[in-house]
Amino acid sequence: MGGAMIIPVEGLPEVTETFNLGKAIAEQVQLTDGDIVAVSQKVVSKSEGRVVRLDLTDPGPEAISLAARTGKDPRIVQHILAESRNLVRVDEERGILITETHHGFICANAGIDQSNTAGPEEAILLPLDPDGSARRIRVELETASGVRAAVVVTDSFGRAWRHGQVEVAIGCAGIDPLDDWRGQSDQRGRELTATVIATADQVAAASDLVRTKTDGVPAIVVRGLDPYVTGDDGPGCASQLREPDDDLFR
Repeated sequence: MGGAMIIPVEGLPEVTETFNLGKAIAEQVQLTDGDIVAVSQKVVSKSEGRVVRLDLTDPGPEAISLAARTGKDPRIVQHILAESRNLVRVDEERGILITETHHGFICANAGIDQSNTAGPEEAILLPLDPDGSARRIRVELETASGVRAAVVVTDSFGRAWRHGQVEVAIGCAGIDPLDDWRGQSDQRGRELTATVIATADQVAAASDLVRTKTDGVPAIVVRGLDPYVTGDDGPGCASQLREPDDDLFR
């Protein structure tokens, strides 16, 4: 396999609800079969109407109590609770709520973000079904370009053991998010028993090298990873999530 190329998709207009992301991307870059298109969660959420108004939010007693403990806006906390099925940890000192979302993601503040919103009274929620979002965008791309590309929906997550955030895949289609090497042999002939490569996460991380929150580039194309692109949509990023019994830290 040769080297991969990362191409920013520039010139996309402001994304609003019902926006056809795949068509807009295909109009800005010449796609080829085997490309992987990584799209920021934020524009995916905007296209799906996952934007809430804080001035129309009425926080409940639990949200008000948690907000007082963490110094957070109780209206944001209300949406964090609504988007979560489990409260994993309350960090009062740093003002962080670690939750398990309804998707099964373990992340800060249920993935809710206020950066790059239309105004200070708006917040952006994660897509309801990020794998479904990736499948939809994949169809839009193929309809607009005739090309069969893979799609990865990305979001920035913090890490419990290291400083700094990294972009990870929260949804994907046309790529298996995991490349299982177990049963193969290393260079010295020893059998690999634990090596499973997080392919979609690595694509997501690579995408962030050519775009930031400040440059207005919400999508990138990774070219040269054709062997990872599949004909069918595949299992999606839901297949990456550990069951609680398999999670050593919960």
